Amino acid sequence: MFERYQYIFNIALEAVFLNKFRSMLTALGIIFGVAAVIAMMAIGNGAQKEILDQMKLVGVNNIIITPKIEKGKGSSSNQSSDQSSSQSSSNEKNKGKFSPGLSLKDAESIREMIPTVQKVSPVVIYEADVIRNAVRYTTKISGVAPDFFELFNIDLQQGEMFNTEQLKEGKAVCIIGSTIQSKFFPSGSAIGQDIKCGRLWLRVIGVLRKKEINQASMENLGISDYNNSVFAPIQTMLRRVKDRTMVTTASLHGSSMEVYDDMIISSSSGGDEVAKNQVDKIVVQVKQTSQINPTTDLLKRMLLRRHQRLEDFEIKVPELLLKQEQRTKDIFNIVLGCIAGISLLVGGIGIMNIMLASVMERIKEIGIRRAIGATKRDIVLQFLMEATLLSITGGLVGIVLGIVFSKLIMQFTTILTIISPISIIISFGVSASVGIIFGYMPAKQASVADPVESLRHE
Repeated sequence: MFERYQYIFNIALEAVFLNKFRSMLTALGIIFGVAAVIAMMAIGNGAQKEILDQMKLVGVNNIIITPKIEKGKGSSSNQSSDQSSSQSSSNEKNKGKFSPGLSLKDAESIREMIPTVQKVSPVVIYEADVIRNAVRYTTKISGVAPDFFELFNIDLQQGEMFNTEQLKEGKAVCIIGSTIQSKFFPSGSAIGQDIKCGRLWLRVIGVLRKKEINQASMENLGISDYNNSVFAPIQTMLRRVKDRTMVTTASLHGSSMEVYDDMIISSSSGGDEVAKNQVDKIVVQVKQTSQINPTTDLLKRMLLRRHQRLEDFEIKVPELLLKQEQRTKDIFNIVLGCIAGISLLVGGIGIMNIMLASVMERIKEIGIRRAIGATKRDIVLQFLMEATLLSITGGLVGIVLGIVFSKLIMQFTTILTIISPISIIISFGVSASVGIIFGYMPAKQASVADPVESLRHE
């Protein structure tokens, strides 16, 4: 029995090689269909990984509260009359009201009064020159609470986190990112060393593990470059650098650059609108994802009450924005997958057409084979094996081409592609199935032909 099948296979193989050019054209549909499926699934996997990485960067179940920067009166020359009247009525309504802006007390109230909140960290951000051994580098100095690193899944590579005494008393200590370490401590350990931030000397007690951060993610989601930052206890920043609740001569004159005992520094926030805010943002983490929306509403009501009904803050939920972006990308990937599937379908139809034409050309051959003892089953197997050989060969070539396409897409564009084994298995299995399904009809038609009529066919 095995020898019989091997003989039929050899006949099918010989028929494929006798018509090399036609066989190649027949397999082209399968080749590009399989390549398209692999490339599209690689793009989809890359998009999914980017979303997951971004979710890790923004933290799980995080809500970010930032000061609202109002547009100037002359910022837009083509505003509609409705918008102008709405803005003027809002200004009249809020006239005479004063809001202290975002402050540490807001963060404390959120932590104490909202039961769904798990962690809170107010953040103060300034820009300053970091200097050590005649090396100068401008970067951001952030004052944070102890929960900050857990909120954003930031791990230490070496050293330790801020302890209670350092946080409470505002000690001159800091934790630096991996980029800062490589610039100022390229050959030795940074732990225990001092760096100068403006006029303020800070002792390094920890170095953060390097995190890959996409530039687009930083811009769209407001993510800081943790690798390129210096972190100090928030009380250190407020006591030793600047507390915006303190009125100074420079602030009264509207200066964006102020001189302090320890440091010359400019606020990274910029603008008079946010100068009143003691902190640049408050990061809140809720216990469960289902609690994000109700907690957001509760936060808004609480802050409006604390800010004299002035909505001078914005509340963002990065995770929800990312999930919305993921849904959009999923729909896009489904569309691309359907297009690739249509390519495979067209390739299968091409195989069926060529095999039908091949049956019509080889009617006399079929009659001779039937006359010398070949059964209908043998004829079916012969033509089915031909179609399957074409589809499998096309599938293998398509797999190689799909991998090459995926690499080229990632090399010449900013699109991340990840080739998974499951995409290769699916595409190869589909290509083999296409050969069997679309090759069966021509094979069946060849087997039911009348041997006598086939022998008479010219």
